[in-house]
Formats: sequence, structure tokens, C-alpha cells
Amino acid sequence: MATETKNMIRGGQFIVKETQAADVFTPEDFSEEQIMMKESVREFVDKEIVPHRERFEKKDYAYTEEVMRKAGEMGFLGVAVPTEYDGMGMGFVSTMLVCDYISGATGSIATAFGAHTGIGTMPITLYGTEEQKKKYVPKLATGEWFGAYCLTEPGAGSDANSGKTKAVLSEDGKHYSISGQKMWISNAGFCSVFIVFARIEDDKNITGFIVENDQTNGITLGEEEKKLGIHASSTRQVFFNDCKVPVENMLAGRGEGFKIAMNALNVGRIKLAAACLDAQRRVISLATSYANEREQFNTPIAKFGAIRKKLAEMATNAYVGESASYRAAKDIENRIHTRQEEGASFAEAELKGVEEFAIECSILKVAVSEDMQNCADEGIQIYGGMGFSADTPMEAAWRDARISRIYEGTNEINRMLAVGMLVKKAMKGHVNLLEPAMAVGNELMGIPSFDTPDYSELFAEEKEMLVKLKKVFLMVAGSAVQKFGTELEENQQLLLAASDILIEIYMAESAILRTEKNAARHGADSQKEQIAMAQLYLYQATKIIQARAEEGISSFAEGDEQRMMLMGLKRFTKYVNMPNIVALRDVVADKVTSSNKYPF
Repeated sequence: MATETKNMIRGGQFIVKETQAADVFTPEDFSEEQIMMKESVREFVDKEIVPHRERFEKKDYAYTEEVMRKAGEMGFLGVAVPTEYDGMGMGFVSTMLVCDYISGATGSIATAFGAHTGIGTMPITLYGTEEQKKKYVPKLATGEWFGAYCLTEPGAGSDANSGKTKAVLSEDGKHYSISGQKMWISNAGFCSVFIVFARIEDDKNITGFIVENDQTNGITLGEEEKKLGIHASSTRQVFFNDCKVPVENMLAGRGEGFKIAMNALNVGRIKLAAACLDAQRRVISLATSYANEREQFNTPIAKFGAIRKKLAEMATNAYVGESASYRAAKDIENRIHTRQEEGASFAEAELKGVEEFAIECSILKVAVSEDMQNCADEGIQIYGGMGFSADTPMEAAWRDARISRIYEGTNEINRMLAVGMLVKKAMKGHVNLLEPAMAVGNELMGIPSFDTPDYSELFAEEKEMLVKLKKVFLMVAGSAVQKFGTELEENQQLLLAASDILIEIYMAESAILRTEKNAARHGADSQKEQIAMAQLYLYQATKIIQARAEEGISSFAEGDEQRMMLMGLKRFTKYVNMPNIVALRDVVADKVTSSNKYPF
């Protein structure tokens, strides 16, 4: 085990290390138990959610609660909860899997499930005392009680630590009196317990509390919010007016609330990516079925190149998102196991495991939420005028998808966080960015090789392209850090550009490694369409990286330095053998349309 720990990749290291295909986890690696769990969740969704789509769109909050209760009875709410608190005690990949497949049919259930199992239950599981866990977690794990999370306040926005809600200790020292206003609280209408963040005196950081939803104890709920999407997700303001909370209900220590909030967000981000995966699969399947049936000019529209392009790219993005999400989930699970073997408690291991891969969590949150929005948008387009009708499922999917780019820290915040966290890791010595960045600088000064490389192996050129694209990131980010130092975070547009480079590299590499691993197992012929998707995504990622790098370079370099970096960029983004993009799309579209669904 010691060797494995030594070789285990750290969060963010993908940008400076070459990962081997054999070392990544793929959805094709699911255990029999995980496959059974997946089928069980899918069956539940097809029976309890899909036939009742209209009820969710008509704001049937009672039905959301009913479905959540049934999910609790099935054990789905307790997958991540240790068995001693009536949970199933399954690993991180299994918790991702359940979140993935339960979230695909409607954003209302995706939100209720995510808010309850993540930010509603997890803070007690990970930070609670033994007494707190015994009292609350079994009821939350089984769906007897539901949880909600009260962090956001009017005017606070993305600054999680700026809340004004106050907690005042009573004279006898037995309880805190909480007063303040929270907004956008998911599950507020039917929850039994709130995780509430408040400030004690003038503390720098907020403190977390477990507060039971007793409306005779100074708790008032606002009306249900009128929202663009997630119509049957209960979302209300919660007002606390001298709400008395026993001192033993403080979560972790005084001033620890900000840390709880940040760590809950890390887990929430990767789970949000998972929650957008089956939503994409379902939209693609619906759009494909419609395109195969809908005829124009005596021809199914699925045969038209313009529609085939859309279906191929929707499927490609879904495949890539799936590849990257489960790659990161297993990295987190491995890190958790290592921590536990070193003697850490379940809670400590889980927290540190996720925290280690916070960069990947932010990357996935951004990439997969944006792919889901694009997927639903193209779904509407394929349906044409019918897509705009509330009688077909596309417009609800599009509206529900929109919140994912705001939840768990906006995508803009997460983009900047991903690069910011990577730079901090480099400064701590956890990721060696400096030496590879200097090596790229030296390479720019040297004469490029004009040898013709041997690309006979599967993905030989693609993997070389990934190495070069990582050099683009190191060139841009390395020069930016040298130029701005600690003031880098004030250059938000530059950070956004660097972040898009980082995101595209991780996503493209994940798809290539997954496909390479499966080709080695089952033969390249069995992966024809997957190879096409991996190549297609990398080509498009290269174009995005080229554009973002140009934007970044032009923002801080000029004269000879700028010319040299732009020449380097051209060298690092150039294919020797340009792939035939139209042919790749056709390979994928053939598979999707002949399967009449998302088939991968």
C-alpha cells in the first residue's frame, strides 16, 4: 500500500504529470454492486418521476416530498452515510453514481436530493459530535426527516463569509439566540432540520448550528419563490427571530462555519457535475428519438447533416463529462481510503480526500453544467417549434439546467478558484508548476524539432497534443504569475482565460484515457465511436485553448515577449495530421441514431 500511496496522484497534478490509462477509473469499471445500484435508481426514476413530469412543472411540492420519502425508503438518501447511522456506507464513486442517475429526469428532484444528501446531511456526518450524529443522521439517512442548508443571505452573494445573521449566547450559557434572514433555501418548505450559519459577536468567521424547524421557536418561512426552473423544488426565505438553539447544537467549533461551508461546496461541486450527466443522456435520447420520427421533405431529420452534427456533439460532451467525473470521483475515493489506512476517522478522511481534489471539483462543476445547458438548448432546436412548447420535455430541461451554472458557487467564481487553488498548491510545494513552466520558457527559446514523429499507436498524436496543450497552460499561467505575483487574482479576465485552458485539458485527457483503457481491454474496433468522440473533443478543446491563450497573452505581454509566446502557442496547438472533423461526427451520429438513444 505504501508504494501505491507514493505514486498516487495529487489534486491538480494532472497539469504537470502524464497519467496512464490503466490508472484511471472509468464507468466501465463499475462493480456488479454498482451496476445493480444504477439499475435500481434508474428503475425508480422511470417509475416515480418520468410519468409525473407535469406535476413537477405545476409546482407540486407535496409530490417532491413524497418522492424523496420513497427514495429514503429505498436507501438512496443514505448511500454516503456510514452504516452505524443507518446509512449504506458506500464509497464515493457509488454516491456519485446514485446522484447521477436520480437527478436526470427533473431538476426539482435533483435539487431536493442534492440539498438533502449533500449540504443538508453531510455537515452533521462530517463535523457533528457523536451525540449530534446519533440524534440526527439516522433520521436524515432514511428520509424520516429532511435537511436544508441556510447560508445565503440578501446581499451576500458569492461571499459566503459575509453573512449578518447573529448568534448571541444567553446569560446562563445554555443556548444561543439566532436572528437573521436567509434566502434561496432549498427544501425549506418540508425540512425538519436546518444547518444555519451565524456570526457570534464580531468573530472573523461564521459558526454553524443544527437548528430544528420548530416554527414556535422564532422561525418564519417566506412564500415559495417564483423561479425560472426547478418548479417543484421548495425554495423559500427563512427568517430567524430570537430562535433559541441549545449550545450543544453548535457544529464543530466557534468560527468553524466558513470551513464547513467551503468543504460542503467542494463535495457539492463534483456532485453537481454528476447531477448533470443523466440529464444529458435523457435529453440526447429524447432528441434522437424525435429526430428519427420527425420527417421533413420525406426524410427523417436525423439523416440531415445539421441535426447529425448536433447529436454527435451532444453525445461527445456527455461522454467526456462522464469520463472526467468518474475519474475524479475514484481519485477522491482512493485518497479517502489512504487517509483511513493512515488512521484518520471516516469524517476526516472524507474531508481531506475531497479537499485534495477541490481543483477538479471546480473544473467539473463548470464544464458539465455548461455542457448540460448546451445539450438542452440543442434539444429544443432539434424539436424545432415543438421544443418551445411546454407539452414536450425540452423546455423544462432547458429551464432546469440554468440554475446549475449558479449553484455551488457561480461558474465564474469556480473558474477563478480552479487556477487560484492550483497556484496556492504550487506555492505549498504540492504541485511543481515552477520547473515545468521554466522548461517551457527555455523550449520557446530553442529550435523546434522537424522530425516526422511515429503516430502508429492509438492516440499517439492525441497524447502528444495533450503534452503540448499543458505547455500552453504553463506558458500562460507561469508568465502571468511572474508578472502579477499575489495580484494575479485581481486580473479576473486573465484568470478566466487560464481556467478555460485548464478545464479543456482535464476534460479532453479524461476522455482519451478512458477510451484508451477500454480499447486495451476490448480491442480498438469495439471503441470506434468512443475513439471518434475523444478525437473530436480534443480538436475542439485545442481551438478553445488557442483562442483563450491568445486572449491571455495579449493581456499581459507585448513586443518581442508577445511575439515569442504567440509563436510558441502556434507550435503547441498545431496538429501534424489534422483530423477529419465531419467524418468523426458522422461516426458518432451513426451510432446514436441507429441506437435511437444515448448508447455509450
